Amino acid sequence: MNFAPLPSVDVAAVPADGFVLDVREDNEWAAGHVEGALHIPMSDFVARFGELTEAVADGRRVHVMCRVGGRSAQVTQYLVQQGVDAVNIDGGMLAWDGAGRPMIADGESPAFVL
Repeated sequence: MNFAPLPSVDVAAVPADGFVLDVREDNEWAAGHVEGALHIPMSDFVARFGELTEAVADGRRVHVMCRVGGRSAQVTQYLVQQGVDAVNIDGGMLAWDGAGRPMIADGESPAFVL
């Protein structure tokens, strides 16, 4: 069987106004995330898939994010199979933070990657 390579991008290639889907768990999201991202934990993803399809009804590319890229790769593969224009963000939040891209946290604490 021949599988197409998983579409992925470097954190630097994610546009400032790009649509980011964060599939990490609630505690990871609370510690630090991309402002404006849609948060649907991987464990809830299939049940909440409709939230994503509503958010990208305009056909925008979905940049899928987790901590290092494993969970987001699985979700990206699922989205591509559903016909969604989705790409995995190489290196996830660790790469995002390492590149100095902006993050916010829930509450008053400084954002960090959990």
